[in-house]
Amino acid sequence: MEKTADVSVVRLYLLRAFYLLIAVGQGYEQWPLLVHHATAWTLWQGVGHSMLGALAALALLGVRYPLQMLPLLFYEFAWKSIWMLSVALPQWAAHHVDASTAENVIAIGVGVILCPLVIPWPYVFANYIKRAGDRWK
Repeated sequence: MEKTADVSVVRLYLLRAFYLLIAVGQGYEQWPLLVHHATAWTLWQGVGHSMLGALAALALLGVRYPLQMLPLLFYEFAWKSIWMLSVALPQWAAHHVDASTAENVIAIGVGVILCPLVIPWPYVFANYIKRAGDRWK
């Protein structure tokens, strides 16, 4: 699958830095909560913290395998874009942005901006879109 030679060393290090940013940033926020939460969470609080904790842990693999872990960046870009469009934008349009949303808009918005900048799109096109998929049988 991989044509690593098509991706520059600079881009590989940029990807590694971004994975490390995700691992450290989300890990710093999520893992203490996952290990030591004093009160019971609602179902969706538990789901959210668990998914973001898993994202942080898997991002460490991206430091070692930046191209193989690109689907993790696709996920990061997708969930953050969906959140911005379905949560933040409607609140902003209605002029009712609550404190929690306002606090998260910048952190999530940075991901929406940075993901497409660090993803090596020619590589993605060649290996995820143009290339034949895996066989079914």
